[in-house]
This record gives sequence, structure tokens and C-alpha cells, in this order.
Amino acid sequence: MEDQHKPYISADKKLPEVTVKAFILGAILSIILSAANAYLGLFAGMTVSASIPAAVMSMAILKLFKTSNILENNIVQTAASAGESVAAGAIFTFPALIIMGYWTDFSYLETMLIALCGGVLGVLFTIPLRSALIVKQKLLFPEGVATAELLKTGEKGGDSVKYLVWGALLGAGIKVAEAGFKLWDSVAEAAAVAGNKAYLYMGMNLSPALIAVGYIVGVRIAFLVFAGGAISWWIAIPIYMAMNGMPEAGNEVNAGYDIWSEQIRYLGVGAMVVGGLWALISLKDSLVFAVKSGLEAIKNKEAGGTVLRTEKDAPMSWVIIAIGAMIVPIFIIYIREIEDVTITILMSILMIIAGFLFSAVAGYMAGLVGSSNNPISGVTIATILTSALILLALLGSGAEKGPAAAILIGAVVCCAAAIAGDNMQDLKAGHILGATPYQQQIMQMVGVVSAAVTIPLVLQLLNTAYGFGPVTEAQPDALAAPQATLMASVAEGVFTGNLPWTMVYIGMAIGVAIIFVDKFQESRGSDFRVPVLAVAVGLYLPFELDSAIMLGGLIAWAVSRYQNSNRGNTNDADFKVASESSNNAGLLFASGLITGEALIGILLAIPVAIYGSSNVLALVSESFGSLPGLIVILGVSYMMYGIAKKAFKK
Repeated sequence: MEDQHKPYISADKKLPEVTVKAFILGAILSIILSAANAYLGLFAGMTVSASIPAAVMSMAILKLFKTSNILENNIVQTAASAGESVAAGAIFTFPALIIMGYWTDFSYLETMLIALCGGVLGVLFTIPLRSALIVKQKLLFPEGVATAELLKTGEKGGDSVKYLVWGALLGAGIKVAEAGFKLWDSVAEAAAVAGNKAYLYMGMNLSPALIAVGYIVGVRIAFLVFAGGAISWWIAIPIYMAMNGMPEAGNEVNAGYDIWSEQIRYLGVGAMVVGGLWALISLKDSLVFAVKSGLEAIKNKEAGGTVLRTEKDAPMSWVIIAIGAMIVPIFIIYIREIEDVTITILMSILMIIAGFLFSAVAGYMAGLVGSSNNPISGVTIATILTSALILLALLGSGAEKGPAAAILIGAVVCCAAAIAGDNMQDLKAGHILGATPYQQQIMQMVGVVSAAVTIPLVLQLLNTAYGFGPVTEAQPDALAAPQATLMASVAEGVFTGNLPWTMVYIGMAIGVAIIFVDKFQESRGSDFRVPVLAVAVGLYLPFELDSAIMLGGLIAWAVSRYQNSNRGNTNDADFKVASESSNNAGLLFASGLITGEALIGILLAIPVAIYGSSNVLALVSESFGSLPGLIVILGVSYMMYGIAKKAFKK
């Protein structure tokens, strides 16, 4: 969709935006959706944009009041989306400190302040970039466009909220039956070994939320994630087993997981480092333009002249003061944790440089490929690896707090980058609708603060109830926390020398090969591009997650095929978020599945944490296996397809 030169609400028309009800609702939705995304990210290793479900919830609730308008709805979803981004930054890094054993519990003050400062810096860094990336370069920002179109549709009336509610109730009910009542297994999987040489594994997680993630990201990204899993599980693990034999792990499934956990997943580390660096290299000209434009905006903050309401950002003098103010609490936290002034000064400098650079990267990438495909985990791993290597050179391998220092740098950078990408989507939606940028920037701060004060409590609850990392006898229901596990392994591996560099180098070679394939596809004008970070995500996720995401992508593909065949167009069968009611129906149903399952997962953690047992609500002593779950997943898949199909007919 082309950039909207004329805003939906003209610049000379002023509607109430930051109202009391919008402020309160935005803060509440920020808390709810940040908690849901925290659970999803720790469970599945992927997060999704909250802008569209937040916009639908806002429209449904604000309709209950006598007066409300489209810009109020936009303000609410802006705050909610900011909270979801804070959660994404937090869950990629903070659990690594628990996994490493550096923390035994989440310190509320440290966790809250780091998330708060990182999120606020992300908002501040995007203020001077807004005009450059949205107004001057006119980048697409797909989720921002989709959110704006949805809000326009809602302004004209509609009952889209019912799809969100149906999905949430269904996702919640299924999660209670599986994780609470223990009626069926959470994973269907099997493996076979022939002579300790040939190995074949197949598995799928029976989670509606994962199917929904695949539906939202679309068949292309889902396929690339699945391809990464296939490289790890169908090629790399069999080759490794043929060369080194089958480990003594009790059964074939566990044998594959042991090899993947100790060796093969580091292919993903190498590929993600290459992907993060490639994002910087390929976007260098655009990033230089964005950074220069931002610095010029700071220099020209007192340029004078009349500024249209729709182009009025927060004053640059405030931005500079706020950035300086944010460094102080971060410095204090770093020195409390590390207890070394030299390291703390170095960490603060690295954090500010990397934070601004990667916020610019995240903002630009969000404009090109959307928030869901943003290389946040890739640039965070690159940040942690670089920081760890610098700290290793300065402190030596005996530095006990070196790995934790690298993680703490990455935590701030990750929160800032996650916020930057999502906030630029919201500012794009506001640009189309005719919102006032500085009022959106105020509500972005509200969303950040609301999520930051809540996320430590959510993380502590999930840690107490489930734990993070690999499943063990001590934590049989542990949340995988894939990114945090990798961050911990990379930071510790640099200082201990135990990082399997051979696998990292092979992963880097795979990343380079994927880049060549992508450039070849670009040269021949193909629509099917191969972003390296999508494959890298699949490399380090357990295969059971990759396959479930792929199923959701196939449903999205089937929906798109149906739509295109009824238009007489079969050339482009890819699923894209657009303003069509059918796509919105399926998208909202999928968002509801994610929200319902995630919130129930958090609520179930309360009795588990109190009683110290994951079977506290179990109705049966032993589950009925995976067959009931497979039947449920097939039913959900058919329902998702049917909802989008029915909406398209209407």
C-alpha cells in the first residue's frame, strides 16, 4: 500500500487524543499484552506485534463511552504495543542471568529499572528518526499500515472483536485442559535410529498459540523457520551422530535433543551473528541517512517556524536531557551488580553506542519487513558476543562477572531496539491517521512504564512455577527460553572457552550461503526472498516449535489461495496482513488464541508456584497421550481457515 500523503484526520482538525480513559486503558492493555508476550516468547522463542489486537480491544471498550474517536483508539494501541515490546526485550535477556546462576531470583528493582531505562531510551532514540524514516523515506511499515486501516474500518462500524474473543476463549480452554488438567501431552514426537548412524526425528508442539504465530507471520517466513529446523534436525544431527555415535540418553528422542542442545543449536548463533552484521552492512547508506537526519533534527531544535500538528515531535531539548538522565540509573545498576568502576564506565559507553545504532537498525528494518521479522535477537546476540569479547580482552578469562556484564549490556540494547521497531510502526499508523506525534510519544512512555513495573513480577512467577531452560527432573515443565539460553551460552562460552566455535563457524557459513541465495533471488526479480534471520531462528528453535509454526503458515497459505482463486488471480498466493475483513478475521482469531493461551499459562503458574507441583490441577494420574491434542489442533486449524473463508465470502 502506498504512503498516505493526506492524513485521515487533517492537521487543522484537533481531536482529543491523550484522554483520561485512553491513558488508563492504554496502561492496562500494556500490562496484559506484555505479560502475554512474555509467556509466548519464553515458550516459543518468538513474539508477535500487539498493535492490531490492542486496536480491536480499544475500539470495543471505547464504544461503551459516549464520546470516543479514532485518534483515541490509536493512542491506546500505541501504549499497548510499547508494553509488548518491553516484554520482548526482557525475555530475550533477563532469564539468561537465572540460567547462568548469576541470579537465583529476579531482583525487582534491577529488572524493572533496566527494562524501564532500555524502553525509554528506545522511545527517545526514535524521536529524531521519525521524520527521516516515515516522512522523508516513506518506508512501508506493514503493521503500522494494517493497524491504521483496521482503525479506519472500526470507525465505520463492525464486529471484528468477536473473532478476538472467540480465539481467546478457545486458546484459554485448550491451555487449561492440556497444562492444567493434564488431559494430553503437550508434544507429539517420535524418533528412529538405525545402527547408531541414521537418525530421523519428527515432532510438533500441540499449542494453538504456535499455530497462530505461523498464521500471523505467513507461509514464507514460516517455511524459512521450518527450513532452519530441517537443517538442524534432518541434516546436522544425523551427520553428527554418524560421525560421533549416538549418546546414551535413554531413548532416541532424548539423544537428538542432547546433541541439539550441546552442539547443533550453535549453528543458529553463527547464522544470527552473520544476519545481524548483514543487516548493518546492507542498510548502511539508509542508516547513515537516518542517523544524520536525526542529528540534524537535534541541532535544529530551535529552527522556528510553524510546525503542523501532525509533524510535532517531543522537543529535542527534552530528548537530550532524558537520554542523559537515563544513563545515571543504568550506571548505578551496573556498578551495583559488577562492583568495578572501570567495567561499569565501559559497559555504559558500549550500551549507549550499541543502543542508538541498533535502535536505528530496528526502526529501519521495521519499515522494510515489519516488526515480526525484525532482527532483534540477532543484533542482541551480536551485541553480547562483541561486548563479551571486549570485556575478555580487558579483564581476562578469569573475570567471574564478565558474562553477566555482557548480558546486562545486551538487556538494555535489546529493550531499546525492540521498542524502537514497534514504536516506528505506531508512529506510521499515526502518520496515516493524522495523529499528533508527541502525544503518541507520551503514550509510548506510558506503555513502557506500565510494562516495566509489571514484567519483573511476571518473570519471577514463571521462574518459580516452571523454570527456564532445558527440561529436567527438577523442572519438568520448564519454559525453553531459547534466546535467553543462547545468550547465556554465548556470554559464558566466550569467558570459559567452552563455546563450540566449530558449530558457530559452520553456522556463520550457513548464514553467508543463505545471503548468497537471497541475493540471487533478488537478482532474478523473485518475490520469494530468503532473509537469513528467519532461517537462523529455525536453526536454534526446537523442531517441535518449527513444525507447529509451519502448520500455521500453511493455513495462511490456504486462506490466501482461496481468496485469490475467487478473484481469478492465482499468481500471488502468499498471506499478507492487509485491510481485508477476511485477513483481519483470521488475524484477530489467531491473536486471540495467543492472548488466551498466554494469559492462562501465567494464571496457571500461580497455583503451581504456591503448591510447588505442576500437577496441582491434574484430573488424571496419567495423560491420554498426544492423540487428543492432535485432534484438538486439527480442529483449531480447520476453524481458523473457516473463519477467514467465511469472512471473505461476506
